[in-house]
Amino acid sequence: MRFGRGDGDQLERFQPRLWLILVGLLAILLYLLAFISMNDKKIEIEFVFFTATVSLIWAMVLMVAVGVLGGVLLSQLYRRRRGDQVREAPDSLG
Repeated sequence: MRFGRGDGDQLERFQPRLWLILVGLLAILLYLLAFISMNDKKIEIEFVFFTATVSLIWAMVLMVAVGVLGGVLLSQLYRRRRGDQVREAPDSLG
């Protein structure tokens, strides 16, 4: 049994999966940077009693966060109601 670094051949082996992951992460990072830089103009959001001026990207991030939070809360509400209905259902066996 040998507990070393192994053959030098093994260490220098080409790993396509690793390179695909690195290239994919780099592409996502570049896309996000371009997305942020292209959506930096200021917009006005009019509420009932006041108006706020924010960057478009922050308004988009806020809306995505509100959507995700709403989806999670609605799914929990559905799950809780469905769990109550299952517990209240009469047992059909015996």
